[in-house]
Formats: sequence, structure tokens, C-alpha cells
Amino acid sequence: MRESEKLEHLRHSLAHLLAAAILELFPGTKNTIGPAVDNGFYYDFDFSASSGPVAADLPKIEKKMREILKTWNEFFGKEVLEQEARDFFQDNSYKQELINEITEKGEKITLYTSGEFTDLCRGGHVENMKKINPEAFKLSHIAGAYWRGDEKNKMLTRIYGLAFASKKELDEYLTMMEEAKKRDHRKLGKELGLFVFSELVGPGLPIYTPKGNIVRDQIINFSRELNRECGYEEVHTPNINKAELFKISGHYEKFRDDMLKVSSHHTEEEYFLKPMNCPQHTQIFNSETRSYRDLPIRLSDFANLYRDEKPGELSGLTRLRYFAQDDGHCFCRENQIKEEFSRVLAAIKKALKTYGMEYWIRFSLRDPDNTEDYLGDSAVWERSQAKMRELLEIEKIPFVEALGEAAFYGPKMDVMVKDAIGREWQISTIQLDFNMPARFGLKYADADGKEKTPVMIHRALIGSPERFLGILIEHYAGAFPIWLSPVQVKVLPIGENHHNYAKKVFQTLKEIRIRVELDDSNESLGKKIRNWKLEKIPYALVIGDKEVKEEKLTVESRDPGQLGQMDLDDFVKKIKKEVENKG
Repeated sequence: MRESEKLEHLRHSLAHLLAAAILELFPGTKNTIGPAVDNGFYYDFDFSASSGPVAADLPKIEKKMREILKTWNEFFGKEVLEQEARDFFQDNSYKQELINEITEKGEKITLYTSGEFTDLCRGGHVENMKKINPEAFKLSHIAGAYWRGDEKNKMLTRIYGLAFASKKELDEYLTMMEEAKKRDHRKLGKELGLFVFSELVGPGLPIYTPKGNIVRDQIINFSRELNRECGYEEVHTPNINKAELFKISGHYEKFRDDMLKVSSHHTEEEYFLKPMNCPQHTQIFNSETRSYRDLPIRLSDFANLYRDEKPGELSGLTRLRYFAQDDGHCFCRENQIKEEFSRVLAAIKKALKTYGMEYWIRFSLRDPDNTEDYLGDSAVWERSQAKMRELLEIEKIPFVEALGEAAFYGPKMDVMVKDAIGREWQISTIQLDFNMPARFGLKYADADGKEKTPVMIHRALIGSPERFLGILIEHYAGAFPIWLSPVQVKVLPIGENHHNYAKKVFQTLKEIRIRVELDDSNESLGKKIRNWKLEKIPYALVIGDKEVKEEKLTVESRDPGQLGQMDLDDFVKKIKKEVENKG
């Protein structure tokens, strides 16, 4: 058994332990479901029979879990008949609903018992509960959660827990989470004046301030630069589209619940705000007769996209209802796939090196047990997945397979980055699609004069600039490198008699497009320096009597500290070089 699977079993076992503790401490509670999740587990409860726990009760619940843990050994599983399961959970409507689903699917019903606690469960537990370190888990927080994630259902109480193989790993994770609170992009974004959210505008719809828009633009412009280097031409496509487009692409069938519908006062036709650019790009390809000599055709697009995310799942900039992507689609012949894959991969590697992020590769495959969730037949999927595997092996890229993570139209190479404190985010992707071109009837004339269907490669270099901005704020703790920083230099005259020279320096820097601010307030120099540090601006130029007399600058750096006196020309050369090199 893999270590990841062992850890998943440990976490699921602790979810059982949590439920057992809750039922002892809060009699009459109805337990529902409790899966393992990243970094731990949770369990959802209906506390209608009692007032239920609050955050202050978590240590008490933990204590009870550790008491019960001493009495548990292995889990005993047994298959039961439907009626036996119904009788066992006769007072729990949630378990009855789960039994209905299991029965309708024709699956076996299993109960698992450890100690005095029995639960409806498919299995996946530790072999012996005595091997669980009682100091390696901790209850983290309480939240509300609708039953089965449906807002029409009752709101339940979800208790989250953290769990690791050792206390050391738990402590390291808790330290990381403390650091994450300090770096929270929602907090820093507000402090640095980068974006705002408005109840009048709506949830998941950020408004970027001038400073925030500068950083967003720099991210987009770097992706544009990379697009040009690998031969992609930029297009622009509409935000709304007829439903018919999405019916052909498959989004209407597979993605409709996540799409925002648009109504017209003048037509009965069904329209949607687009969730992706790929269907529109097929129409650019189809607008002309294509020859094999025209391929590859590479298109990039930064048009806004829209997804109907549930309000409870929105999270700052990392989960939004509207966003762009540094999106691109390549239409090519099969013998061009390898070169195009390598071309995009090189651009992704350059981007991540520039942003200073480590990464690993996830090979995202179709779930063979739920083929109805995907377009195309098994033969097409076997072909596309084999091709993607071959490409990864040719590039000598180590990867981890992930069943069920493929796009509904094809397998993916997903780039999972690690930020400065070790958290993982999925950003870049290269996707191989043999389905959508065929659905849209895309054709080109091959060298032998026969019509053939092109392959479509979907790709994103860093994904959504908005989401990536949120990730970068936390990665850099708000201290952007100089090329990304919304303000690169702050000019700080000590007194009023230094203002004229300070304004001259400010104007000189502004004219050569260095992003500069002048603090000519009546505050003390100490206060100005403190404000500069809080704003996390890369450089401060202090100007006093000596600087005015000698026409120099005293340069303070955010990172190494004091750099001493410098001529304005020398400082300009220094900063321009850093910006150009994206230092």
C-alpha cells in the first residue's frame, strides 16, 4: 500500500473516531458522512437534538477522542442486507438516504465497527488503531455545510480535523498555517490596496484598484511575451454565446450547472456567459479552408470567463465567478504534437522559474469507473492518454497519475506548484483533445489531398491571472519583485526645503516609466520609512541636505537594506536592469 493511501485510511479512521466522540458527548445527534480530505478529515452532524458544539468545545471533543482511541483496535467490516442496515439506522434519515443510493446502484452495503461504534462505510481504515499517534491529530475548526452540498437541503455542522503520520508533521503543518494567516491574500490585498469586493457588485466579482491592475497587467504581459516566443497569436472572443455552441462542444451536457445563463429582451434564443474559450477558437479555425501547410494554428486569448460557483465555495481571488486565463489552443497534425507539447512546456518552465516556484507534474486521467462523465468513446481516450504518457516519458518528466482529474474532453498534464511556505496549487496545464475537433467537424486537407481532423491542444501557462495574483501575494507575502511591484520606488524628502529636488527626482523617474510615488507629507522621516516598509515597496530614496547639495540619493532597499549614496543615473541603470531581468 502506498504511503498516501495509508494516510488516507488513517484520516478516514479518525473521522469514525470523531463521530464516536460526538455521539457520546452530544446524545441524540445524527451523524451523516465523514471522509478523509487533504491534510485531515471532517464529519458532518445534525445537532437538532442539542445545542451542538462551538469552537471552545474542540479540546473537549479531542480529549474524548483520545479516551476512546485507547479502547479501539482494528475495524471489523461486514456485508449486510438492506433491511438490516435500515433497522440499524432507523432513527437517522441521512443514513437511510445513503442506503437508498447504494441499493439503487446495486452495490453491497457494508457496516464497519471499532469499539462500540458502527458506521455505514465502504471501508479504507488503518489495520490497527493502536498504531495511530494520539498527538498527531487535532480538531481545527467548525463550519456550516449543507447536506450533500445542496443549498436546498438542511444546514449541518461540519467539524474539521487535521491528521498526519507523526506529531512532527502536524506541528510543521500548524506552523505553515500560522504563516499562511499572515500571508492571506485577502488581508494583504486590502492592506496594500490591490482590490476590493462590493456587496452591490456581488460575491466572487473583484474590482481591481489602479495598483492591483498594474500587477494583474504585468502577469498578463509576461504571459503575452511567452506566447509570442512560442508562436501564439492573440485573439479576442465574446463573453456571451448561443447555447448551440456549447451543445456541440459538450459544455452544455457536462458543464451546464456551472454556467451562467443570459436572457435577452429581444430573442428567445438561449445564451450563456462562456466558461472557456475553446469552443470559440474552433470557429476561428473553421472560418477558412485549411491545408496541412497552415498547421499548426496557435491562438491565445485573455477574454473574461464566467462560472456559477456556489457562494460558499468562493474564496478571495483563488475561487471567483469571473476571471481571465492565459488561455491558448493549438490546432495541429498528429505528427506535430510532440513539438507543440515541448514548445508549451518550455514556456511554462520559464514562467515558473521567473516567478520562483517549485513544481511537480500530475498526469490527469479519465476515471474508468465513471466514463459517462466524459466525451468520446474508450478507444479515443485510450489513444489520447497513451499519447500524453508518451510525451511525458519523452520529456523525461516524473509524474503522479490522478484518476478522475482529466478534462471532460481529454487527458491533462497539470503543473502543481509549491509556494514559499510549501502549499500546493494547480496552475499550468497542457491538455490533449481528440474529441472537440471531431464534434465541430474541423478539417484540413492533408498532403495526399484527403480531409483529416486536426488535434486540439489546450494549454494555460499560469492559468487565471486573477487567481495567480492571489497565489503570488501569498507566495511573496505581498513583497513583489520589482518588475511586478505596483510601486517600485518611493521618494522621501526629509523636510520642506528638500521638496524641490525630490520632485525633480520623482519627475525624472516617472518620465522613464518607473512606477514611483512621492511622500512630501509633513510626517517625520521615521514615520515615512515605516509607511514605506508597510507598503512593501522595493526602494526608498531618502533626500536631505547632503543629497540636495551633492545631487545624489540615499538608497534604501526593502530586502538587503541600506545601499548608501548613489547618483540618479546609476540608480536608474540599476533599477532598469532589475526590471528587464525580472529580478
